[in-house]
Amino acid sequence: MKFIVKLFPEITIKSPPVRKRFIKQLRKNIRAVLRRIDENVEVTGNWDFVELATSSDDSVVVAQTRDLLSHITGIAYWQQVKEYNYVDFDEMSENTLEVNRDLLKGKTFRVTCARSGKHDFKSIDVEKYVGGVLNQQTDAVGVKLNNPDVVVKIEIKKNRYFLVTDRGDGLGGYPLGSMDPCLSLISGGFDSTVSSFLTMKRGIRTHFCFFNLGGHAHELAVKEVAYYLWSRFGSSHKASFVTVPFEGVVEEILTKVDNSQMGVILKRMMLRAATQIAKEMHVQALVTGEAIAQVSSQTMTNLAVIDSVTDHLVLRPLVAMDKQDIINISRRIGTEEFVKNIPEYCAVISKNPTTRAKPEKIVHEEGRFDFSVLEEAIATRRKVQMSDIVADDLAREEIDVVDHTEQNDVVIDIRHPEEEEIKPFSLPDQEVLTIPFYQLRSQFTELDTSKNYLLYCDKGVMSQLHAMHLRDEGYENVGVFSPAKKDS
Repeated sequence: MKFIVKLFPEITIKSPPVRKRFIKQLRKNIRAVLRRIDENVEVTGNWDFVELATSSDDSVVVAQTRDLLSHITGIAYWQQVKEYNYVDFDEMSENTLEVNRDLLKGKTFRVTCARSGKHDFKSIDVEKYVGGVLNQQTDAVGVKLNNPDVVVKIEIKKNRYFLVTDRGDGLGGYPLGSMDPCLSLISGGFDSTVSSFLTMKRGIRTHFCFFNLGGHAHELAVKEVAYYLWSRFGSSHKASFVTVPFEGVVEEILTKVDNSQMGVILKRMMLRAATQIAKEMHVQALVTGEAIAQVSSQTMTNLAVIDSVTDHLVLRPLVAMDKQDIINISRRIGTEEFVKNIPEYCAVISKNPTTRAKPEKIVHEEGRFDFSVLEEAIATRRKVQMSDIVADDLAREEIDVVDHTEQNDVVIDIRHPEEEEIKPFSLPDQEVLTIPFYQLRSQFTELDTSKNYLLYCDKGVMSQLHAMHLRDEGYENVGVFSPAKKDS
């Protein structure tokens, strides 16, 4: 099956060398992502658009291709097309008639033609000729130039032309990897997950840094949403997840720092740690989910005091956004329900937090802080590749992964609804429940406790993370079903 990928408009206004570099990166990213489902996918194109051809016309492969293209940054939109060599208008009309005959029945339509290359005709000539044939030889209601029911699209590229059979929106933005990498401070809430998505959308390879304030359960919950973000929007590139144990730092602040200054000082400690980690990872920018005045520590005065501890660039993609704007983006990218189930771990709450921190007072309060505690937290951090994120936790808690089921087992398909729709999952003579991962924790409490539950997802990563999370919450009747696990 053939697809045409249209570039994000900002790419097309770049200088020729930059444009070519971005398109080269986009081709590379598309190839890396689509090889998960089709090792022989072909990706070409170097200026106006990118072409790709799957090696199979299987409906599942085609549906997965459409879904993946809609989540790769740098793409304005994609078109599923049929390709032909140009002969003449009559032959073009016959092919257009074959593709659109059933679609036009009882509907109004118009024909649009876009061309590149030298031809002895104009686009409007194609539109009139083909439109006339379709009007005469189909059961269409008629031609309607404004707001028709169907737009028949023809794209001519030199001696070839494409008939568009389907279209979908892309993410926009720049191709991932076209910008320098960053380290995003992620807590698992709306703000940090959306800010991480926005940096990925802008072409920035995004690593994750998590400051653990709530134990293993908190870490697992944040790993789940970070893995979702990476696998959905950034998997063309490797990325790391860094966990920094910050319970000792919080205790030091609570026992030694003036109550009103605690929030600002905690943020300064996080930036200090993140800066050191970023330097060792050769990353030049930090990312936070802060928005002006959303909470007391996020006034302009306080942010300036917080930023003064780092020589790294601090990016704040949400700085001028309203909370509802942030939630709307979270809903659109599929993380809203997910992050709703991540509990807040706000271990440092001031009764009367300062909104206008004074640098000299902050320095005075930090003079009481034992910085060896911060150094110990940085030294004992753990870093794991996103693709290996489960292995970091399996050493602490083994999860049963099986490739077969028993009589008392119930398999729970936890994939995102879009994935489940594309590739439905069932087992003969076996009970299978469909509960999306972001609803699993709330619905698991309602299940029959006498049965054993096996979580299923395509790669087995999300299912293992969620199984570990449920185990941490005291549920022993949960494991992972992975039919391919035995041979991998």
